[in-house]
Amino acid sequence: MKVVIIGAGVAGLGIGWRLRQAGCSVTILERAQPGGGASWAAAGMLAVTAELEDSPEPERALALRASALWPAFAAELEEASGRAVFLNQGGALLLAGDAAELEVMRSRAGGDLRIVDPAQAKALVPLLGGSLGGLWSPREAHVDNRALAEALTIAFLKAGGVLNPNEAAVRIETRGGRASAVLTPYGRHDAGAVLIAAGAWSGLLEEIPIVPVKGEVIALSPPSGAVLPGPVVWGEHVYCVPRHGRLLIGATVEEAGFDTSVTQAGRKHLRACAEKLMPSLKSWSLSDHWAGLRPKSPDGLPLLGGTATAGLFVAGGQYRNGILFAPAIAGEMADLILGKATVDPAFDPRRFLGDLHE
Repeated sequence: MKVVIIGAGVAGLGIGWRLRQAGCSVTILERAQPGGGASWAAAGMLAVTAELEDSPEPERALALRASALWPAFAAELEEASGRAVFLNQGGALLLAGDAAELEVMRSRAGGDLRIVDPAQAKALVPLLGGSLGGLWSPREAHVDNRALAEALTIAFLKAGGVLNPNEAAVRIETRGGRASAVLTPYGRHDAGAVLIAAGAWSGLLEEIPIVPVKGEVIALSPPSGAVLPGPVVWGEHVYCVPRHGRLLIGATVEEAGFDTSVTQAGRKHLRACAEKLMPSLKSWSLSDHWAGLRPKSPDGLPLLGGTATAGLFVAGGQYRNGILFAPAIAGEMADLILGKATVDPAFDPRRFLGDLHE
C-alpha cells in the first residue's frame, strides 16, 4: 500500500515508521520542518497522573497503554536511529494548592501513588519553599521531545520512508469516493491511503474540527552551584521539567489563532508561579522563551481513525498529550490504516465528520 502522510510531527513520523516496518510505501509531506510544531514546543512530560485526572476512561486507557509502551519504544527507536531520546523515569511530584486539593489527592493515592507531607516533599525536591505536601508518582516520566522528533525522522528515513519538508499539502483529491492523491504546490502524490496528522493545522486542509491552543514555555538556567530538581514538579498551575541543565516552566493556555509570538505577560506569569513553588528560582536566569500550538478538538479527545471518505484518516487532537500518546498512536493508527484494527468510538473522527465529503 502507498500511504501519504500530511504532517511530520511525532504522530506522523511515528505512524510512518510503523507503516514502513509493515512494508508500506510511505511519503510524509511537511509544511515546514519535521518536528517543528507542537512536537518541538512541548516539554516532553509523559504525564499519566498529572494531566489525566479528570479525563474520560477511553483517554485514560490510551494513556496507560502508551505509558506502558514507552520504555520499549524508546529503546527500539534509539537502536533504529542511533540517537538518544533521554527517557527519564524520575517521577513527578504534584503539590497541593490548598487543603481541599490535598484531600482530592488523598482519594487518588494507592498503588504507586502516595501522599507526601511537607517534609517528604522537600526531601524529594530541596528547592521547594513552604508547601502542604502533595501526591508523589514515582513512575512518571519525561522525554526530550525535540530529540524524539529527530530520532523518529532518522528512523523513518533509515527504514526507507520519503520525507518532503517545506512542501505543504493544499488539496486532497478523491476518485470514486476514495482519497486518491495529495496535491502540493510542487506536484501530485498518488496514494492508496492518506493520513492527516498536521497538528493544529489539520483543520485548514479539511473540515476537521481541530483548533490551535497557544502555550508559552520558558527555560531557566541555574546559577553556579545550584542543582536542578530530580523529578518533574507540578503546582501553582505550572509544571517544572529538568532538561539538560535547565528547568523548563510551562505552560500558558490561550486560544489566539495561529499566533506563536511570546509575550512579556506570559513570561512574567510563568516565572512568578515557579518562584512561588521554589523561591530560589528568583536568582536563576532566563535562557529561553518560546510558544507552540496544541491541537484541540471540541470535546478535548483525540481524533484517531477514518473519515467519511474511504482511505482518508486523521490522527489529531492530542492536545496536551501528543508526546505521551506517541507510541500507542504510532502502532494503533498503522493497524487501522492497514485494516488490522477497528476504531475506538470515543476517538472516531466521524463523531464530528459524519458529513465530510458526502
